[in-house]
Amino acid sequence: MCGIAGFRDVTPRAAGNGLGETARAMGDAIRHRGPDDWGVWTDDAAGLALSHRRLSILDLSPAGHQPMVSACGRFVIAYNGEVYNHQEMRQKLEGRGIVFRGHSDTEVIVEACAAWGVEHTVKALIGMFAIALWDRQTRCLTLVRDRLGIKPLYWAKFGGLFLFGSELKALIAHPGWTAEINRDAVSAFLRHNYVPSPLSIYQGVHKLSPGCILTVRDGAEPDITRFWDARQVVGEAVRNRSDLSDAEATDQLEALLKDAVGRRMIADVRLGAFLSGGIDSSTVVALMQAQSSQPVRTFSIGFNEKGYDEAQHAKAVATHLGTEHTELYVDPQHALDIIPRLPEWYDEPFADSSQIPTFLVSEMTRKHVTVALSGDGGDELFAGYNRYEFADSVWSKLKAIPRPLRRLGAAALKAVPPRHWDSLFSMAPARFRRGQMGDKLHKGADVLLLNDGEAFYRRLVSHWTDPDSVVVGGHEPKGILWTDEAKTIVPDFVERLQFLDLVTYLPDDILTKVDRASMAVALEARVPLIDHRVVDFAFRLPRHMKRRNGQGKWLLRQVLYRHVPKELVERPKMGFGVPIDAWLRGPLREWAEDLLSEASLRNHGLVDAAPIRAMWAEHLSGTRNWQYLLWDILMLQAWKAKYH
Repeated sequence: MCGIAGFRDVTPRAAGNGLGETARAMGDAIRHRGPDDWGVWTDDAAGLALSHRRLSILDLSPAGHQPMVSACGRFVIAYNGEVYNHQEMRQKLEGRGIVFRGHSDTEVIVEACAAWGVEHTVKALIGMFAIALWDRQTRCLTLVRDRLGIKPLYWAKFGGLFLFGSELKALIAHPGWTAEINRDAVSAFLRHNYVPSPLSIYQGVHKLSPGCILTVRDGAEPDITRFWDARQVVGEAVRNRSDLSDAEATDQLEALLKDAVGRRMIADVRLGAFLSGGIDSSTVVALMQAQSSQPVRTFSIGFNEKGYDEAQHAKAVATHLGTEHTELYVDPQHALDIIPRLPEWYDEPFADSSQIPTFLVSEMTRKHVTVALSGDGGDELFAGYNRYEFADSVWSKLKAIPRPLRRLGAAALKAVPPRHWDSLFSMAPARFRRGQMGDKLHKGADVLLLNDGEAFYRRLVSHWTDPDSVVVGGHEPKGILWTDEAKTIVPDFVERLQFLDLVTYLPDDILTKVDRASMAVALEARVPLIDHRVVDFAFRLPRHMKRRNGQGKWLLRQVLYRHVPKELVERPKMGFGVPIDAWLRGPLREWAEDLLSEASLRNHGLVDAAPIRAMWAEHLSGTRNWQYLLWDILMLQAWKAKYH
């Protein structure tokens, strides 16, 4: 795993202006992604420079050094990622007479581009990648991002200056950086707790969308095309369902996952896996151990706070599989100490609070291995999120109620303040008591007013439901979650929700979180469950093979049960979280109060101070639990304090 950066400057200032030194500064800004080696390559006549930071995984010798020039001398590549079928591609290229100097996947990619062209090459790749390729003959710069968005890639154009990099801090390191905050992106962030692609937090600065190729030619604006489109892939899959028995489907999925996992076990350095004890990570580890002659190294973290600890479950699975297991019970102070550094690692506001345990498990794992496999993606592909079942069952009942009655019910629920609802439920029999019932009933009242299932789901996954009302000058851009496009692609409601998460939440939240947390400590995280072949297979499955009897990931569970007893992994789904609500009232209160003070909110000027202050007061008093919305504001404020 590595970090890439670079630029092309066709303005008069570029001539003899230290292209190499600037490129190295951009690379140094992301040296945490690749501490083992660095390289810079320039084409002074074209005003182009490529920078690379290397985390050595395959071919640790100088033959793997980047940027790398093709044997013919025409192409130069800077590349971040891993390609797991490079050996097969190498054999095909050797059959055409190409002689390789080393055994890195980088060399295979650049030689394949020289022999087959960029689009043909990237369509053949199995893996995760962000690629920058310079064609010295046509003076064309090409950027490519992998199909699912596992590896990040940002780009920007300021007049005659084009910048790109694995992280925003690489672009910011260029002296020509002039971007300002995009207030519309701030609104989008408050809804989602991340800035959705292709936006970034800065005006005119973009994330290259998954599955895309961007080309920059002399005298032309950047051109973006898709080499892999989730819309087409999923649409074709649901129109051409697999006609398999349960046993046949289980056999095929196990074989496919075994191959995906096995390919990701290839490395010239120490390798392990994250293990939470849940369905996804347990399946990955089980298939790793089935293909290893030595105990696989597994890692998990635990929390002493009730309701947040999965370490005991992970240990039980590890013991059954015979892995070499390492666990760490986190000192709350350690978790609290890393919070001020979060803006530094994410470069733009990011507020999925599971970023904290993800960093902690990455930090602990990196002390033992350089590569770790992760179980991310199973929920999106195999309908594992509880919200899918909730949205399907609840909306099917709600839509049968006439809207006037729903409006009347909502008004009745909101007529009683949340604290009074809490008091009423405190007197109910124990089996009916739930925490924060007043808060939940008021949120439920909002749901009663929605028009369709998509709006219902959008409400479920939104943090701030009207972000423009609090962002100063913000106008939230509306993407695929607001259009009817998904309905035309995926007729089934639950599968449609899976698809929407696949193209939004997965790349912009889950994969961003894993990439930044792991690369902050120079750990390569690999995600076999979202091999693009598994994506295609999963969406061809009929719905009952994903959700059955109210339970998600049915088929994935059948694969796991062949390796791990059912009783070790069957339990209610637990999020990978931390007790933010209690921390904000306790050890984080002083830190939060500083960022949420009226003076700080007004000085930063991004959000209206009055509603934030009211929300903070309610949270501290315990009358409402605003942990997620407040965490959004805190991450926004902390980012603003760090970078502006």
